[in-house]
Amino acid sequence: MKVTQEIQTSTKIKSNGSALVDQPLLSPKSFESGQEVRWCPGCGDYSILKQMQQILPDLGLKKEDIVFISGIGCSSRFPYYLDTFGMHSIHGRAPAIASGLKATRPELSIWIITGDGDGLSIGGNHMAHVLRRNFDLNILFFNNEIYGLTKGQYSPTSAENSITKSTPYGSLDHPFNPLAFALGADGSFVARSMDRDPKHLQALLKIAHSHKGTSFLEIYQNCNIFNNGAFFVFTEKDSKPVHTIFLEHGAPLVYGVNKEKGIILDGYTPRIVELGENGISTNDLWIHDETDRTKSHILSRFFEDPRVEGNFPRPFGVFYREERSLFEQRIWQQLETVKQKKGLGDLDALIAGNETWVIKE
Repeated sequence: MKVTQEIQTSTKIKSNGSALVDQPLLSPKSFESGQEVRWCPGCGDYSILKQMQQILPDLGLKKEDIVFISGIGCSSRFPYYLDTFGMHSIHGRAPAIASGLKATRPELSIWIITGDGDGLSIGGNHMAHVLRRNFDLNILFFNNEIYGLTKGQYSPTSAENSITKSTPYGSLDHPFNPLAFALGADGSFVARSMDRDPKHLQALLKIAHSHKGTSFLEIYQNCNIFNNGAFFVFTEKDSKPVHTIFLEHGAPLVYGVNKEKGIILDGYTPRIVELGENGISTNDLWIHDETDRTKSHILSRFFEDPRVEGNFPRPFGVFYREERSLFEQRIWQQLETVKQKKGLGDLDALIAGNETWVIKE
């Protein structure tokens, strides 16, 4: 039966992490802002927006406790299209603004919306610091390997030799590997999904939200105008089983049309094997462990062109996660400790410090 009313029943949720209160049950339509969605027809951003609207009611949050903060780029229109609080901020600076908000309003569910240009070019510095600090917020990193909003220049994730508006003879830059970047910055949750796999994306959005700490979710997003088909090998029915591997905690790394291939570790060197060949079974394969940082780094390097014979399939799912103290909690704990020991601080004395003096007439 089609749902025609926004409020269907009532459910109990936590308010500010403590008392249970009545909260109207929301539907995906509850999170549509009413603004005309303005992306190019066929853009992958439509799917990402749709999946976000689908999962938001399941999070058990009040709309006024959800905030989307974006930088600049096609992806950064996201806050306009969701009926929550939000901010379309400054190029590359969404992590800084989100960090300030989380530090002062830790009870809010905050989502950073960014792209490969916004997040890893002008915003690369801010991205590294928000990951290492580990605020409890979520980063959705839309990766289309091109600058879409400014009409097709190469981006920090564009493949070498890419022919674009700004590299007519081919890009000479070596591209960023976003997940290797996030792991290198000690991100506490690192994962990958794609716009053309709605069920997988919905599942990853929920898992990212449930993580206590900074979640970094890279989403392969098709730009059908300037970089069409960049990820189709991972999404088309015929090629997807051969060129992708889906990670599941505690499960062996298997893939292929009939799950006939697998990955083993020879020391710390991965190798592709055929199941059944030389007596190899799933018991011999690499078992994925989301808590193993070293192996997550190896997985993040499955980054070659998968269509080249001998290259590894591209992994999707949760690469790594760990429980670590939250930066906003440490801020408040430090303030409370100082307050108990010294009482309320004297801002004038702090600014003056010990290296100032007064000139008397």
